[in-house]
Amino acid sequence: MSIRITIINGPNLNLLGSRETDVYGNESFENYLLTLKEKFKDIAFQYIQSNIEGGMIDAIQAAGNQSDAIILNPAGYTHTSVAIGDAIAAIKIPVVEVHISNIFNREEFRKISHVSAKAVGVISGLGLSGYELAVIYFCKNFQKK
Repeated sequence: MSIRITIINGPNLNLLGSRETDVYGNESFENYLLTLKEKFKDIAFQYIQSNIEGGMIDAIQAAGNQSDAIILNPAGYTHTSVAIGDAIAAIKIPVVEVHISNIFNREEFRKISHVSAKAVGVISGLGLSGYELAVIYFCKNFQKK
């Protein structure tokens, strides 16, 4: 059984590998995605990155109709976007919120998430491996509806 997982990354995550490498590491997400696809050959991955809040909302809504699950890293919008949280609440598929850095060990404003209460879980601070852990969660807990 193949699970369809959409990974949606928010603003500035297109710069992974070159942006604040002390916080986010040296690997681009596109390169990391190849590793995920190799490791989880039975998963149909779709990947979307948007620097625009509305683009992320459109992607969440589309994935709600086309995928079985979403791995979402809303990045900076985590702390500001009620609308992204509302988009998650409006769809019927599970969402795992992932953050590469530990948002609870950073500035105070980053400790607020408008997404977490709508997600089935949150993985924070484990680097890119947080995405893999989200995939493992979906593999173990997925039930086709």
